[in-house]
Amino acid sequence: MSNTNGLDIAVIGATGAVGAVFLDVAAERDLPVGNLRLLATARSAGRELHYRDQTITVRETSEEALDGADLVFCSATAAASRQWGPRIADAGGILIDDGSAFRMEPNVPLVVPEVNGEDVEWHEGIISIPNCTTTPLALVLHAMRTVAPLRRVTAATYQAVTGAGAAAAAELDAQLAAHGRGEDLPAPEQFPHQIALNVLPHVDAFEEDGYTREELKMRNETRKILHLPDLPFSSTCARVPTMIGHAEAVHVEFSDQAPIGELRAALEAHEGIELMDDPAAASYPTPLNTAGDDRTFVGRLRADTSVEHGAVFWCVTDNLRKGAATNAIQIAEELIRRGKL
Repeated sequence: MSNTNGLDIAVIGATGAVGAVFLDVAAERDLPVGNLRLLATARSAGRELHYRDQTITVRETSEEALDGADLVFCSATAAASRQWGPRIADAGGILIDDGSAFRMEPNVPLVVPEVNGEDVEWHEGIISIPNCTTTPLALVLHAMRTVAPLRRVTAATYQAVTGAGAAAAAELDAQLAAHGRGEDLPAPEQFPHQIALNVLPHVDAFEEDGYTREELKMRNETRKILHLPDLPFSSTCARVPTMIGHAEAVHVEFSDQAPIGELRAALEAHEGIELMDDPAAASYPTPLNTAGDDRTFVGRLRADTSVEHGAVFWCVTDNLRKGAATNAIQIAEELIRRGKL
C-alpha cells in the first residue's frame, strides 16, 4: 500500500452499471480505500458519484488521472482495457479487468478466488475476472469435481439485459413501458430484435462455426479457470427480458460415480455457493430471489439419466455482483491476504 490509511484505487467505467455496484460492494466489504478516483469517458466527466460519505467528481480517464494508483478496476470497453492495462502494469500498479481483452492471455491470471485464488501469485500487473456466466459455473463445477472428475459439460444460459450494459436495461424499460400503455414499442437499438416479451438466442457476435463469442468465452474461460484445457464443453447463450441475474441450466457428465447426495454435500460445503433446492416447496433460485446477493445459488439438482454418470442443475447469480463487481473486489482481497498489495 502506498497509503498507510489504505489503497489508492481508481475505477475506470465508474458511471456504468457495474461501476455503480462496485462502489456499493466496496463499502459493504470494507475494501481498504485510502484514496478513490472515479474515471470514465469525457462524456461522463464532471458527474458526481457517492462513496460512503464522500461525493466524488468523475474525471476523464487519462495517464494523469491514473498516475500513482496502486489498484485499478476497469469495467469499460475492451479497447479501454487494452489502452490502459499495460500502462498501469508498467507503472507498478495492478489492473483488475472486467472485460475480455486479457482473459485468454497466457501471462494473465483469470480468477474466481474461491476456485483458483492461488493464480494471483503469478500475475504481471494484470488480472482478469471471467465473463459473468463463467464465474458461477466454474464455482459449481469446482465443487462437483471434488466428488468425481468432470468428463463433459453442456449449458444453456438465460442472461439479464444488464449484462449488455445500462443502455440495454433502459431499452427494456422503455419497451415494457410502451407495452403497458398500449403503444407501439420503440425500435430496438441495443439488441437485434425487441427484447421485451421475447428471448434472443444471441449474446455477442456470431462466429463462422455458428457459436457466439459469449459461448466460446464460457468454454475457453471455464477450461482456464479449472486448469482443464481439454474439457469437452458446449453452451447456448440466450438474452432474456429480466434486469438482474444470469441463470444457467447445466448438464455435467462425470468420469466416475457421482452420487447426488455427495454432490449436494460438496455444494453445501463450498464457499460462495448456496443450495436452494426443495422442489416440493417450490424452492429454487430465480433472478428475483437471488438479486443483491454475492452467492451462487443452485437448485433442481438431480441425476442425468441419459448418461451413466451425470447430473443436472440450475444455478443463478447476480451478474453485476458476483458476476462482476464482487468477484473483482474479492480478487483485491486475495491479493491483500497474500501480501501482494
